[in-house]
Order: sequence, then C-alpha cells, then structure tokens
Amino acid sequence: MNWLSNFARPGLAKKKGDEEKRDTPDNLWIKDPLSGELIYRSELEASDWVTPSGFHMRIGPDARFKQMFDDQTWQTIPLPKVAADPLKFKDDKKYVDRLKSARAKVGREDCMAAGYGRIGGAHAVVLVQDFEFMGGSLGMAAGEGFVTAAEAAVRRKAAMIMVTSSGGARMQEGILSLMQMPRTTLAIQMLREAGLPYIVVLADPTTGGVTASYAMLGDVHLAEPGALIGFAGPRVIEQTIRQKLPEGFQRSEYLLDKGMVDLVVDRRQLKATIATLLSVLMHRQAAKQGDSGETFELTDIAAADEEADAPTLRGGKRKPSAKTLRAKAAE
Repeated sequence: MNWLSNFARPGLAKKKGDEEKRDTPDNLWIKDPLSGELIYRSELEASDWVTPSGFHMRIGPDARFKQMFDDQTWQTIPLPKVAADPLKFKDDKKYVDRLKSARAKVGREDCMAAGYGRIGGAHAVVLVQDFEFMGGSLGMAAGEGFVTAAEAAVRRKAAMIMVTSSGGARMQEGILSLMQMPRTTLAIQMLREAGLPYIVVLADPTTGGVTASYAMLGDVHLAEPGALIGFAGPRVIEQTIRQKLPEGFQRSEYLLDKGMVDLVVDRRQLKATIATLLSVLMHRQAAKQGDSGETFELTDIAAADEEADAPTLRGGKRKPSAKTLRAKAAE
C-alpha cells in the first residue's frame, strides 16, 4: 500500500455512517393534509395549528390551554387514578401493555387533562380529551376526570368548557366504560343545579358513546370546521342502509345546517367566542358574587380547594376552608 493513500492529517478522522446524520429536526416541516403544502412547524404553532388551507389539525391539551386561557396561565387540576385493567382484558396485546405504551407516548395517565384559569376574565375549568391517547376513548379514568373537573367548577363557581375528541367508549373496559355515560350526565346536572354554564367544543373526531353522552348535553355547542361528529361512522351507515350519504355528511358544517350544533368556529376565533359567551352566561353569577376584579394567585386557590367543604359525587367530605382564601376563590 502506498503511504500516500494511507495518510491522514493530524486531528482529522473519517466520519462513520452513524455520525453523518443531519442536525435538521425531523418535524421541522409539516405537510398540509388538504393542499399537500409543506409548512414550518413554528408557523403552524403561531396559527393555533390551522393550516393556510383552513385545515384544523388535531392538538393536545397543552396547546388547547395555551390558546384558551388568558396570558397562557392556568392551574393544572390533578385527576384521580383508577384501577388498571379491571377486566384483565387481552386481545392480540394485553390492555396493560396498551396503557403503558399510550402513557409513554403522551406523558399522562389517560386521555383527559383539566386546567383552571380565566377566559376573557371569567373563571373557567377547561377539560380536554386527547385523541392521541388510545383515540380519546371513554373509560373509567376519563369518566372520573370529567366528574373531578365538574366538581372543581362547582367549588370555584366557574364555567366548564369541554373539548371533545374521541372514537367512543373503550372496549377493553366493557360495561365499566359504558357506565361513564350516566356518571358524566349526573355531573352535568350538578353544574346546572349550581347555575354554571357548560360549553362543549366539538373537535375532530367526536363519535360513539362520547357523542351519545356529555358531548351533546352542553348549554352551547361549538364545533371546529370540518370536524367529524356523529355516533356511527359514515362508512358503517352506508353499509347498513346501502345508500350513498350526502356530501359532507356528519361534518360540522352539515350539522350546523341541520341544527345539531350552534356555531362552527375557526380555532383562531375560539377563545374570543367563548369569552363572549361567558360574559353573557356568567353575568348573573358575577353579580351574585360581587366580582371586585381583585387578582390572586392560582396556587392560593389550589390551597383553598384542598380544604373546601363540598359534597362530591363519590359522597366524600372535605375539611372546612380558610375564610380569606375562599373569599378570593369565590369570585
């Protein structure tokens, strides 16, 4: 071998195949499902994940909270844990393994996430259903999360905003999953008895047992453009009735025309729309409370809630609260 061919300059070494990877992130560009156009991720985030063609991409709880709450500030409401795999369900994969994989994917225990803050100055509890967690399916944890969020809204005299995105009931939990439908209905009744608004935002998709329960029991129903909303899917319906369905069947615009939803709202206008609704629906509540506009820390409210004396749907009792903190939290 010629010494010239085996010569390497000092301090330099040949890169191996694994070291020749580019530094460009894989998710720098995102493809518009409608137009096929490539869009910068930062531009999509700035537009609340609505593409230039108007397509509303699915987003998770954190993005929802940042969009809805004033100053992007909110307090996370802890949701209780439930029994894992009570039926010892197994198909081609164990249910406990599916749960473990889904939790690692989204970084939460289940599909529900709740937060408390202000929307247009009005107190609100926002509950978001994440489709990324097993299709946002309704199970015991989701039902328990809904009840917990409703109880938090009653304690804080706040409106409740529910953002739905689900394929329906979770089959791995059988009848225990279906029982969450009446439980959530009772929680909504509790809100109504307290005189608090319950507003539903229907995101893509909202189907199955979720549509058959709390998704269609709101005081006001808002829907994002192009969202699929229904009980059974269009393909199932076509195969059952053996007829071609109308164009746009079960999409939010079609349901608005048929009176199933009250308003189709672009996500970029969603916060302003909800703030306007709350300014009307919460006006009487604010008058009763004598809202003075005083500001307070969300951590103080959390401390007050830990000691609040309020009955729950599970029949529990809590210790009496401190008067000063409850006076602030009662706005």
